[in-house]
Amino acid sequence: MPASSTIWHQPVDIEQLNAWGRLVMAGHLGIAITAVGDDFLEGTMPVDARTHTPFGILHGGASVVLAETLGSVGGTLCVDQRTHHCVGLEINSNHIRGVRTGLVVGTARPFHRGKTTQVWHIEIRDEEQRLVNISRLTLAVIERRDR
Repeated sequence: MPASSTIWHQPVDIEQLNAWGRLVMAGHLGIAITAVGDDFLEGTMPVDARTHTPFGILHGGASVVLAETLGSVGGTLCVDQRTHHCVGLEINSNHIRGVRTGLVVGTARPFHRGKTTQVWHIEIRDEEQRLVNISRLTLAVIERRDR
């Protein structure tokens, strides 16, 4: 695939992306990156005891973690990771539908990819493709200081 047909700064290795998240919040919640297209990133999260409220439905905070994970990973893949990385500035999240079991699938696409900020749109759907959550994530693109 020609470099101009994708938004990613370099080739994407889904196994490496999942390894990044294994021992952090994403791993604790069972989040997995499942697909990467030319302009989107997709991931799943189980709806189970790890992600439930005490009332047995998907916790809104878990949806926000999925949204921020997908947007942040997407943002990071859009920059030269040798010199820059992305951190969250703000997230807005609307919870549309409750889910009790199964998997939810999040899809992240950028609205804006600038030199200092990025804005990502994330939709989370249940296994019947019904909209569960929509989120907008703003990222800061910052210079790495650990070089």
